[in-house]
Amino acid sequence: MMRRYVLTITCPDRVGIVAAVTGLIAGHGGSVLEAAQHGDLQTGRFFLRIEIVADSLPPGFGPDELASAFEPVAAEFDMVWHLTDTDRPKRVALLASKEDHCVADLLYRWRADEIECDIACVISNHEDLRGIVEWHGVRFRCVPIVAGAEPDAKAKAFEEIARVLEREQVDVIVLARYMQILPPDFCAARPGRIINIHHSFLPSFAGARPYHQAFERGVKLIGATCHYVTAELDEGPIIEQDTRRIDHADSVEELRRVGRDVERTVLARGLRWHLEDRVLLNGNKTVVFP
Repeated sequence: MMRRYVLTITCPDRVGIVAAVTGLIAGHGGSVLEAAQHGDLQTGRFFLRIEIVADSLPPGFGPDELASAFEPVAAEFDMVWHLTDTDRPKRVALLASKEDHCVADLLYRWRADEIECDIACVISNHEDLRGIVEWHGVRFRCVPIVAGAEPDAKAKAFEEIARVLEREQVDVIVLARYMQILPPDFCAARPGRIINIHHSFLPSFAGARPYHQAFERGVKLIGATCHYVTAELDEGPIIEQDTRRIDHADSVEELRRVGRDVERTVLARGLRWHLEDRVLLNGNKTVVFP
């Protein structure tokens, strides 16, 4: 696939932002392949995503040189910005427990080149998924966390997980039905870098056993939510959601069966958009350029 540099920008909204950014790119001979922008009238923030064809820039003018050239523009407009190179795929770690549908789906999509990343490892608190993970040629690490474990034991387990993530140089963590609550300091150290799939259409039915909650309420729609993880359980910025219709005749198990299909597709879309730098944080919301 054609090599691109992806530039994402968040800054206070004012006249001349797009002209300054595109002018700098054009001034170096750069060709813009894709561009998307959004101005938030409530917050006064501006969001911009631009893909630049790498080969359109002069020889030797790589991402470091482009970033250096861009710094004066960023300073002038008080930008929070990020530049990525599609030739350097992000490194992903999957965290999972016993259920395999999300892990298996992401591993398949990765092998089929549907998502551009390096899956560095899968970390689980159980051994159940070792076979399917290692069959895909991915490293599997079991870090047990026993139900009802003492706080010190759980803290040590997450310290071990953090060491594995650092050793693997992981860029993004995906909770692929990882049935453990992450410690607040673990979340705070990785803002916008932990993605979760919640088996509910948040904010409805947060927390445990959402399909049972939905069944008891007699809902007609069930869904799944892909969101960034914060210290507040199931309250992080939402990336993607979807729903399916059900009716009064459906059992809890039927809700779970239908829900698993939604979880897979929603998580895959949310992760793909994150990997492609299409998701920009806007307070407790997101701007998504799909």
